[in-house]
Amino acid sequence: MPAYIVVQIDVKDPHAYEEYKALAPPSIEAYGGRYIVRGGEVETLEGSWSPTRLVILEFPDRARARAWWESTEYDAAKALRQRAAATEMILVEGLPGERRL
Repeated sequence: MPAYIVVQIDVKDPHAYEEYKALAPPSIEAYGGRYIVRGGEVETLEGSWSPTRLVILEFPDRARARAWWESTEYDAAKALRQRAAATEMILVEGLPGERRL
């Protein structure tokens, strides 16, 4: 069953965050992940949630998503992101393939 990492990002250091954006993709791909959303315009339809930057990653399953987040391949990029931005991040299971439209 696919799993998704959803990240709300408030970039504090744009230069360092650009470095992060170059470092992170190879580690994501190494764990079978891919970007579903990477920045882009956000429009609030209901409520007060209005992230300035939103990223959604898809992985084959929770185990692969967690393995990526804990991986040595992601360590340097993660440390850079944590210095360059304030983030809120969740891991959520998706629907099995036969239940998705």
